[in-house]
Amino acid sequence: MGKLYLIPTPMGETASWDAALPAGNRAAIDSIEYFVVENIRTARRFLARSGIGRTIDELTFAELNEHTPAEEVEALLDPLTKEGKNIGVMSEAGLPCIADPGALLVAAAQRRGVEVVPLVGPNSITLALMASGANGQSFAFNGYLPVKPPDRVKAIRHFERRAHAENQSQIFIEAPYRNRKLFDDILGACDPRTMLCIACDLLEPGQYIRSQSVAAWKKNGAPAFDKRPAIFIIF
Repeated sequence: MGKLYLIPTPMGETASWDAALPAGNRAAIDSIEYFVVENIRTARRFLARSGIGRTIDELTFAELNEHTPAEEVEALLDPLTKEGKNIGVMSEAGLPCIADPGALLVAAAQRRGVEVVPLVGPNSITLALMASGANGQSFAFNGYLPVKPPDRVKAIRHFERRAHAENQSQIFIEAPYRNRKLFDDILGACDPRTMLCIACDLLEPGQYIRSQSVAAWKKNGAPAFDKRPAIFIIF
């Protein structure tokens, strides 16, 4: 039986391999000819840049994303369980299976007793937390908040209460085109003394990381984060 490799990818188009990934990851990738990926085009582009020993056309790709029916996930393991081939899992950016549908495939692999091999690489959630000044001993990743404004504001206030009551850093992500809306809702819902970190384009040349109080954000205004992948942390 083959192994399931979880392959990190750089979090942006301009970040170099050396800045984001250990050189040893190349050897693992070179042992794989079948990949389950969030986006085939992105995956092919990453592998072409990575310096692997095979041509891209020699590789086989299958997609696993938010549109993949749950009943089809198990079959993606067939090359591994039936043919003994290693499988590589890749997200569009960063670590697979963290805020990523690849976790469904790993759960299926665990049920079958498949060896899962996580490789080292970048994760925007922990990188932002490291640079924020927020509590790194106790934190929660809350993914995407509700889209409807009343529900989103309710969730923000709930997590702010946890941040203050438990000294637990609360981490969120948002679709880049809704960054400004989430920012405005946080400023409208939170106590002026609550701290907010915004981190954008981590490991990219133009990365931005800033922590300040809600009151200071109101005074200084929003960062230039429209259409940029961002992490939000309240603490």
